[in-house]
Amino acid sequence: MELAYIPSPSRGVIHLGPIPLRGYAFCIIIGVFVAVWLGNKRWVARGGKVGTVADIAVWAVPFGLVGGRLYHVITDYELYFSEGRDWVDAFKVWQGGLGIWGAIALGAVGAWIGCRRRGIPLPAWADALAPGIAFAQAIGRWGNWFNQELYGRETHLPWALHITSSTDGRVPGYYHPTFLYESLWCIGVGFLVIWADRRFKLGHGRAFALYVAAYCVGRGWIEYMRVDDAHHILGLRLNDWTAMIVFILAVLYMVISAKKRPGREEVVEPEAPEAETAADATDGDDDSEAVSEEAPKEDADVEDATEADVTEKKDEAESAKKS
Repeated sequence: MELAYIPSPSRGVIHLGPIPLRGYAFCIIIGVFVAVWLGNKRWVARGGKVGTVADIAVWAVPFGLVGGRLYHVITDYELYFSEGRDWVDAFKVWQGGLGIWGAIALGAVGAWIGCRRRGIPLPAWADALAPGIAFAQAIGRWGNWFNQELYGRETHLPWALHITSSTDGRVPGYYHPTFLYESLWCIGVGFLVIWADRRFKLGHGRAFALYVAAYCVGRGWIEYMRVDDAHHILGLRLNDWTAMIVFILAVLYMVISAKKRPGREEVVEPEAPEAETAADATDGDDDSEAVSEEAPKEDADVEDATEADVTEKKDEAESAKKS
């Protein structure tokens, strides 16, 4: 008999009348709020404006969710398009299945669009958000606990995860809680980025690259422990290869960026062009009003001068007659 283990929830959804409240969705939503909140504090500390991070997140988050789902569906297509499967399940995000690689890639596209609209550099925004993304992942991983998924090999350690569900090929038993390992690793990555950013004044996207590289290191050994079905290449899971490639790219970016653009951006958010245009328009209106106010005065002066000339001519004519 096991003396200690991590219990799994009996169900991952609670119904509030007709409304289902899903633990997986709650973890994702809470993680997004934490990332935006912390990213906003870091952005303001860098000289940015309050609300900019949230405005850009409106673009980045939906793109990220779509990208995460696409990566999962493409790399695990047999779960949705093989014989006996219903392709409609590919749209059921609440049942789990978001690939972080696709979420970051397509989320960056959404962030790029938002940054261009605000006229700010994407690397600076990514640096501000980097530790918040790591913390968001730490929270989001608990959604896997609610769904009893993505666990590791069988174990009898005191912190073993007790799987009770037998759906989708699961075998009830005690397994490594890889969701917990990754959650703790992401927390460590978040604090690492905060420390390194303060210590070395990282800029031009290097704080974000550090987050990516550090996350890949942890994802590599955690992925190796998982026992769920996955595609393998040369004996390694696909996500292991992805982690190695992305790690190398992140490190190369840090090295090249440090040589080409040392230091940190002095200005991360210039004045909005719309505000300057509005100010110019307001000044123009003031000038017009000033001119319009001066114009009647000039007209009045002209009228007064004309009347004086007419009066003077009449006086001269009368004098000539008398003479």
